[in-house]
Amino acid sequence: MKKVFGIILAAVTSLLICASPALVYADDKGACDNWSGGKDDPNYELICGNGKNNEAEAQNRVGNILNIVFTWIAIIAVIVIIIGGVLYMTSQGDPGKIQRAKGAILYAVIGLVIVLLAFAIVNFVLSNIK
Repeated sequence: MKKVFGIILAAVTSLLICASPALVYADDKGACDNWSGGKDDPNYELICGNGKNNEAEAQNRVGNILNIVFTWIAIIAVIVIIIGGVLYMTSQGDPGKIQRAKGAILYAVIGLVIVLLAFAIVNFVLSNIK
């Protein structure tokens, strides 16, 4: 069970590390005010944004990244449920293996419920911030 938890933790951590550059956006007004290049410079949009509301853009990015993370966690939980089912079917009546399989299924279902609740809460909060 510790190995499965470790794999899930490693997968979530790698997803967050890969997604973290997408959270960075231009919101420093001082850098935009002191920009020496013109608006035609290709780096202007990186420094000053593209003229849209950066706050709404950041909320959309955070929402999209969290939705991707929640989706991957839910997929991993379903895979753990399937692995638990296979372990249960192949336990051949061994009480230790049956208990391990039931634990894997139980914890995966609890994790899936928590992920679904977190998904609902995050989407509710992000939709009501605007």
